[in-house]
Amino acid sequence: MSAIPVIAIDGPAASGKGAVAQAVAERLGFHYLDSGAIYRAAAFAITKAGLAVDRLPEADIAKIASNMQLNFRNSEIYISNQNVTDLIRSEECGKNASKIAVLPKLRQALLELQHSFRRVPGLVAEGRDMGTVVFPDAGLKIFLTASAEVRAERRYKQLMAKGINATIANLLQEIEARDPTGLRVVYGVYLLDAREVWTPRPSESGRTSLATAPRDLAEFIALGDATARSERIASLVNSEKP
Repeated sequence: MSAIPVIAIDGPAASGKGAVAQAVAERLGFHYLDSGAIYRAAAFAITKAGLAVDRLPEADIAKIASNMQLNFRNSEIYISNQNVTDLIRSEECGKNASKIAVLPKLRQALLELQHSFRRVPGLVAEGRDMGTVVFPDAGLKIFLTASAEVRAERRYKQLMAKGINATIANLLQEIEARDPTGLRVVYGVYLLDAREVWTPRPSESGRTSLATAPRDLAEFIALGDATARSERIASLVNSEKP
């Protein structure tokens, strides 16, 4: 077991785990790992090399992924010093990432890559299996959940704020299609309801803002006293530990 602390934040799509994880990492001065971005980055690296993900042998895909010079800087993602933050969010890259994500050799290669992000002073890792597969020894495990309807509404508001047209019905269908059947919540994980985490609250200007929510949770998590931290996080828990 490594002495370097890890906070694992898992959850389904559009639960807000990324924003919460980034806020926690910033608050603690920890490194940040977006596991979903790693699979997208691998797909991007393959296509950038002029190769097709559905024609390349599994071993070659794993080798390319393991050789990626990938790092996260603040909220941006770089491969060999190229900013690929927006490039890996394309629809095509997402589809390619889904194709390669099921390959055992790639998953093993990326497991080792994810472990390499565990550096002093600590790591905040977010994804779908951070606390169960990648970092089972994480000192704090949080599962941020919400109904598909709540998550579709949140994603809809995000897109509208960016001027991107969307419908809640279509977003709901996409989210339900992306929800895996194998997401596991195990004993020892704090189960937080995203409806509570993202509840609007007054900001200093007097307006309500969702942006304060992940920072509030970061304060809960960052408390030095374990007992106090547990009590304050428990105030958001929507059920007992499973």
